[in-house]
Amino acid sequence: MTFTTTEAAEARLSIWSRERLDTTIGLIVGSGLLIWVVVNLIATPGRFVDLVLAGLRVGSLYALIALGYTLIYGIIGLINFAHGDLFMLASIFTSILLEVKFGVEGSSPRGWALAAVVLVIVMAICSSMNVAADRLVFRRLRGGPRLTSLIAAVGLSFMFQWLGLQLNGSGQRIWPTVIPNGGITIGSITVDYSTIVVTAITLPILVALTAFVTRTRHGQAMRATSQDAETALLMGINVKRTISTTFALGGALAGAAGLLYFATFGNTNYLDGYQFGLIAFTAAVLGGVGNLPGAVLGGYLIGILQAFNDGFDYAIGQQWSQSVVFSVLILVLVFRPQGLLGERPTERV
Repeated sequence: MTFTTTEAAEARLSIWSRERLDTTIGLIVGSGLLIWVVVNLIATPGRFVDLVLAGLRVGSLYALIALGYTLIYGIIGLINFAHGDLFMLASIFTSILLEVKFGVEGSSPRGWALAAVVLVIVMAICSSMNVAADRLVFRRLRGGPRLTSLIAAVGLSFMFQWLGLQLNGSGQRIWPTVIPNGGITIGSITVDYSTIVVTAITLPILVALTAFVTRTRHGQAMRATSQDAETALLMGINVKRTISTTFALGGALAGAAGLLYFATFGNTNYLDGYQFGLIAFTAAVLGGVGNLPGAVLGGYLIGILQAFNDGFDYAIGQQWSQSVVFSVLILVLVFRPQGLLGERPTERV
């Protein structure tokens, strides 16, 4: 099908008008959020920093889970909805190893040392489970309709939930937290120990992952496979091994997030993966699915937005936090589906 010069010009004008409309609406929404934050900052200035710190703590967990989503999607185009439930299993594995097997009953130097050991173990377990899921399920469906792999991911999610139900029971279980209560006071600001620990573990992991993807041969193979798997195969890259490595990394990130969640909040529930998984997926979409810095940015923005809505005087309240998060998802999908840091796909006319 060919286009005349006039038709091509009209098509370009239509694309330009749509982009301009999306930008305008984005500026209006962003300005509204900024005004809302400024009004609350003026009303309760002492609470602002505390809410930002609380948002960073939860946002770190969202960022770790969102990175797992974006890694898998970026390389094979699969939205692995079982990833959130793998995070849930990681928290339950942590409770079994740390509290039941090792007998840690609170915050102590012994508990901290054992938590470091359990972190490595849980990351290895979740990494192995993710690789097994790829080899037994997703690899066999690769090359077929993407809907088939998506349905398989949903089925795997229910299997993980069943396993979590068997290990943890149907209700929420409360455990002693490894991270002590309280924090470091700087002037009128108190930084919780949990925020310090979660950030201190999360940021090095994020930096190491970025360095791995951008500076190592395996990372180059991952990026090449993401751009064009067939060409990467012709260039001598072992595509299957590269995809398995990606699943291993995603599983390790879910394992780290699960342990940090357990160490911070001290509870386990077989339904935690559903809630955290969907919010982390929203964070990945907000930042740009397939974009590693975007997943991190989206995680922190969602965490801070939730904290603001839960703690500000002029907000709709904690009972509406989930509605706020998924309203953000809808707005992003409608007006900027590529996310904040994603690139708009080129439209040819």
